[in-house]
Amino acid sequence: MGWGADVSIVFVTRPVITGARPLSDNAMVSHIGAMLTEKRNAMYRWLRLVAAVVALGLLVAPGLAEARAGMGSSFGSRGSMTYSAPPATSTAPRSAQAFERSLTPGSPSYGYSGYGTGYGRHSPFMSGLFGGLLGAGIGGLLFGHGFWGGGLGFGGFVGLLLQMLLLVWVVRFLLRMVRGRSPVFAGGPAMLGRGPDSGPAPVGAAGGRPASFAVQPDDYRAFEDTLYAIQAAWSARDLNALRALATPEMASYFAEQLADLASRGARNEVRDVSLLQGDLAQAWSEGKRDYATVAMRFSMVDVTYDTAGRIIDGSLTEHLTATELWTFLRASAGGHWILSAIQQAR
Repeated sequence: MGWGADVSIVFVTRPVITGARPLSDNAMVSHIGAMLTEKRNAMYRWLRLVAAVVALGLLVAPGLAEARAGMGSSFGSRGSMTYSAPPATSTAPRSAQAFERSLTPGSPSYGYSGYGTGYGRHSPFMSGLFGGLLGAGIGGLLFGHGFWGGGLGFGGFVGLLLQMLLLVWVVRFLLRMVRGRSPVFAGGPAMLGRGPDSGPAPVGAAGGRPASFAVQPDDYRAFEDTLYAIQAAWSARDLNALRALATPEMASYFAEQLADLASRGARNEVRDVSLLQGDLAQAWSEGKRDYATVAMRFSMVDVTYDTAGRIIDGSLTEHLTATELWTFLRASAGGHWILSAIQQAR
């Protein structure tokens, strides 16, 4: 073909797809924002799930709020009176909780008026209330509304954590209030055996048998001294001292509790123990042993540390108050008193 020949020009056009238009700048920004929002929402759903699991773990994990000797439990033996409630006193007007652990064979008398209907240390009403609050909080977390539907007004993941910590603090604070706390009497502190309406000694034993001994002022001083000595030995983790102050059964329970704390990397110290009020609930003799159960309300500074020495529960400036019934035994021929049981006041 020469230069002078006719040239045919062919135009090729692209197919046009009907209904499709290029994205404007605003539409592109909106599309990218929607994608980022979807990813962020997915991330927050996972974070809320993690926060809910952490909150649940904090609430159901064994607490250290009552880490003193005995850790707020009821265990030990009271001889033939183990499964009978001690008489009420002015220090413990609702008597004591039933034993959770005891080596004494037998079965608890559930019908006995002093014990009620079970072993539980927590009020069923309070347990149901806390369960409902926890369920509502976790539900709010999972559905993206925060605790109780966002009613606290916090936003973002930091807000969720703050709400979670607030809930845990409120629940534990209320639990401390309902676990065996007795009100302070208007008459002021009274020492063991000299509290109001402490009653005469001796006090009758099972079946109306009179006790073969009278509790003397020296005995009351021994009970008070043992309270202080056991808390000190507990704080020092001195098992030998605990064995000298308590029965083998009680010493074994203390050893288990100290081992449990150690396994969690924690240690407990109880300081400034002060007996506020105490009175005799019951005294009786069995064979060659004397028993005495006394109710004691005492205050203390109860602090738990981790292995690095940091405080993980309690406060050095907060004095807690507990009411417990301690049972002591001794050989009838003038032996010294040792601890055989601890029960939480109801």
